[in-house]
Amino acid sequence: MSNYRIGMQVHGRVTGIQPYGAFVTLDAEHQGLIHISECHEGYVKSVADYLKVGQTVDVVILDIDEYTGKISLSLRCVENRPRHTTNDLEIYKTFRHKHFWTNRHVHAGFEPIANHLDGWINDSLHRLDAKEPTQ
Repeated sequence: MSNYRIGMQVHGRVTGIQPYGAFVTLDAEHQGLIHISECHEGYVKSVADYLKVGQTVDVVILDIDEYTGKISLSLRCVENRPRHTTNDLEIYKTFRHKHFWTNRHVHAGFEPIANHLDGWINDSLHRLDAKEPTQ
């Protein structure tokens, strides 16, 4: 378990750039992704216009997936960070308009599909029976 929390501002190094974002190493064990939409406020045509491999960056942690451990990072939150606070909770409250949801409390699995499967099969069979054979 890491000491990272959503809303924290952390320091890292860009280790890779892809069309969809940039990978940032936070420490020896943790790496995160800055999605292209989080590189800069407004439209970003290319991540490489804003970041280079080897560059050190300050980023805000947007989300930590508790199942996979993947960390979502934002560079634009640092650009727009309130100057009056260094409190992680205040940063989180300021940028919480970006909502990430994980279903850790919902243990549905495939249950909703199983509940509807018989109805879907019957509906499909009924539609097939309603069609007249083509000759």
